[in-house]
Amino acid sequence: MAGPSLRLRVVSLGATAALLVGACGQATTTTSPSAAAATASPSAATSATPSSAAPSASAAGTPQKGGTAYVLMTTATSNGDKFTDMDPQRIYIGEDIAFFSATIMRTLTQYKYSADLKEGTSLVADAATDTGTPNADGTSWSFTLKDGMKWQDGSPVKCEDFAYAASRPFSDVIVNGPTYIVNDLKIPTNADGTSQYPGPYKATPEQQALFDKAVTCDGNKITYNLSKPVPDFNYTVTLGLGAVPNPKDHPGVDTGEQYTTNPWSDGPYMIDSYTPGKGGSLTLVRNPNWTDDGYRGAYPDKWVVQLGLDPQVVDGRLMQPNGDDVYALEYGNVQTQNLSKVFSDAHTAAPAFAGRAFSDYDPYVRYWWINLDKVPNVKIRQAMAVAIDRDSIRAAAGGDFYGDFADGLIKPNIGQDYAPTGWATDLFGQPIPPGGNLDLAKQLIKDSGQAAPTLTFDYGKSPTGDQIAAIVQSSLQKVGFTIKLNPVDSGYYGYIGDPAKQHDFGASGWGPDWPNASTVIPPLLFGAGKTNNASDYSRVTAANSPEFVKAMEDAGTTLDRAQQAAKWQALNKQAAQQAFIIPNVFSLSQVIAGTKLGNLYKWPAYGSWPYAQIYVMQ
Repeated sequence: MAGPSLRLRVVSLGATAALLVGACGQATTTTSPSAAAATASPSAATSATPSSAAPSASAAGTPQKGGTAYVLMTTATSNGDKFTDMDPQRIYIGEDIAFFSATIMRTLTQYKYSADLKEGTSLVADAATDTGTPNADGTSWSFTLKDGMKWQDGSPVKCEDFAYAASRPFSDVIVNGPTYIVNDLKIPTNADGTSQYPGPYKATPEQQALFDKAVTCDGNKITYNLSKPVPDFNYTVTLGLGAVPNPKDHPGVDTGEQYTTNPWSDGPYMIDSYTPGKGGSLTLVRNPNWTDDGYRGAYPDKWVVQLGLDPQVVDGRLMQPNGDDVYALEYGNVQTQNLSKVFSDAHTAAPAFAGRAFSDYDPYVRYWWINLDKVPNVKIRQAMAVAIDRDSIRAAAGGDFYGDFADGLIKPNIGQDYAPTGWATDLFGQPIPPGGNLDLAKQLIKDSGQAAPTLTFDYGKSPTGDQIAAIVQSSLQKVGFTIKLNPVDSGYYGYIGDPAKQHDFGASGWGPDWPNASTVIPPLLFGAGKTNNASDYSRVTAANSPEFVKAMEDAGTTLDRAQQAAKWQALNKQAAQQAFIIPNVFSLSQVIAGTKLGNLYKWPAYGSWPYAQIYVMQ
């Protein structure tokens, strides 16, 4: 992928069960991003597979217009006292995407609103009339825009606004957002692999012509011409491609890097005021020029987001809500010390909180990467994998509420791309219990033909992170390794993304951008050391794993979806068996809301609240 793909789906390890919002590609305590699940498929490696039941209790009743809904953003989120981004091309946190796509931003396609794991990640039309039409080989996709869409000033939303939006990620001032479009569009590249198109702010007429050939408008029809087959490009347009007023029709509206502070709305609400910082707030009021789009309920008259709140205080406010808190929901997660009060078990709300508290899969897989260049012996890597005491690590991170034991990089709730790898049963020829198999680890070291080496473990520093790191160290030293710990105080993902700083192995986490393993396997295991992929911490390359890399490229361009799924399943199993990674848990997250909000459930598309469907009980 061209351009660093620093995704909001990367999560920091060492965090507790609280994770729903965070900055991808950075060391954070929480994160959330991206499309998660298409269907649940139980894994033999997991202790339980949660299912999102139809909402009940506070979700009951007929949705009604009116009232003010409150969002309580805690400091346990990625920033806590502000939104990371509000620019359609820069938003890359799942909860942010869910909130703003429900309120002020539209994309060509989106996901169906449903608590059901399959329905809730099924693709539906949003600003387009349908979910898109590819050409015969998947190298071109066309979408027709719906008639009558308007900006907050009453001017029409045009094809040119969506085309302009696709040009902005090429610019060096539009940072931290998804960059699939930069890699996918058929635009020539320079010798170093960068695009010959520098984005709309710096492009010469000749350079702009390169983009205008790749993205074309014919009335209300927009066509994206791609450099290779992209079977799931209609999922790509859900991320980072929301319309922005084009400068020809709206000179001066796009302020480049500063657009994120006051984006224009083509949704049912618009920004009334925004004051970041602790004690600050974001207020959204109705957009007078929006008409019902058939997708968003847009029930409350107003949304008020309160920023920079203490997470423990927010838990208390929502556990026993009074005043406006009965109309509020938590933008973050229930704190560890309150989980046993709010939930009967890791998958069930206590009776007093039924219908307004939820514990379910979020999009993320927690895992450990191993640098193949630094640990090239597969038997040594396998010994590391089978020796780690995942049981004690899960207990330290929050117990059952932290998640179910993972068996690879692909999570069961992604749908057809998941299949059990046999991690706990026969992947390594012997069962691997949650506490590890020390005898097998010692045998693998013997079979490796070398002594267990001295290795350095990178991880994001926190009290829980320190505790987990000590367990990793103890587990591996029991079988002969010498483990040095390297806690990183801040900027963890930037640190391990730098080959000069990264050590032998470390902690990470990831969630897919949409329900296809094309957003899991290639981002995590392809292109190490290149500017276009800072997430391959295992440093898998064509030099050290040529067959694996070739198979990834083949799977990514396979048009038959069933055949593609089988290829991703095989690659996931191979990555686990070759110990490119060590799976930790399929993580869970827990949320709570007040007593007077309806249509509450966990939306599996983003592991978020279903903001467009929530209403205030009058």
